[in-house]
Amino acid sequence: MKNFNLPHERLDTWITEAIKVCEPTKQQLNLNNFSFSRSRVKSIIESRFLKVDGKIVDNPSFKVRNCDKIQFVLPTPKDPIPLPENIKLDIVYEDDSIVVINKKAGMVVHPAPGSPNGTLVNALLYHCGKSLHGIGGVKRPGIVHRLDKNTSGLMVVAKTEVAHTKLSKTFFNHDLDRRYNAVVWGHPVHEGIIDKPIGRSSLNRKKMAITQKGKSAITKWKILNVYPPFASLIECKLETGRTHQIRVHMSDLGYGIVGDDLYGNSPSQKNFKNKILKEKNKLIKSFRRQALHATKLSFNHPISNKYIEFQSKLPKDISVLIENLQL
Repeated sequence: MKNFNLPHERLDTWITEAIKVCEPTKQQLNLNNFSFSRSRVKSIIESRFLKVDGKIVDNPSFKVRNCDKIQFVLPTPKDPIPLPENIKLDIVYEDDSIVVINKKAGMVVHPAPGSPNGTLVNALLYHCGKSLHGIGGVKRPGIVHRLDKNTSGLMVVAKTEVAHTKLSKTFFNHDLDRRYNAVVWGHPVHEGIIDKPIGRSSLNRKKMAITQKGKSAITKWKILNVYPPFASLIECKLETGRTHQIRVHMSDLGYGIVGDDLYGNSPSQKNFKNKILKEKNKLIKSFRRQALHATKLSFNHPISNKYIEFQSKLPKDISVLIENLQL
């Protein structure tokens, strides 16, 4: 291998740095839609795919010294553990690198003990098929952000390792625009910003909560419409992306999302003496999921760097809810 004038150090670190300064190697990796972090190189070494001077080395901490040749072979991506399933998806956009979908409410993103199949990942494995080039050595879609099971709307997923690495960086740096529509109980002020850290609740491990030990979380909101005396339609813009962020922040403000059985807080039926209002309140409280929909997603394409923007209309169930509120 070419001498890159890099310091002698452990093998996985040396190779990671050598790839960065070797233009032909970078071009070849990009051509095959591969991206290598140190942890990925370490995994390849431990899997015995690397040779130093013709001998297999499986120790990532092996010290690099003067040698004739360092060579490693890219292993064929493994088949995914979740099985592909023929589940209909609402595809908004797709190319060789990414796919943008309009997720329906009720669909879990990742397989888990309570939801081993029927997930978005299972559906994408079937839909994308051979166009998945492998991420981290496995033929799988690159999930860079999630929507809760009962939240609907726009999601972007990477199909290649390079796209996954760059999209992950975009989300980490918050270099994108994500907006949601929500129907909340009550009538907040016209607009505002809530900047309160969110972490796991110490009282209920299924919930997130405002806590000083949590991570920074910032949500901007503004009123789109008001439906006296019950609720309001708002738009939320995420400056960060914490688990249940909008649901936690709006609940903390006292304006929980309609249908949210984990964080929502609705007015008591006893507050309404009018029979019609009581029945209407009961109807709204029967909404079967949080009335939250990801309506806008825009970012720079991970490969072309072109700015792209996607929008999604409110689904039928939330539209019907709003119609009932307007009556």
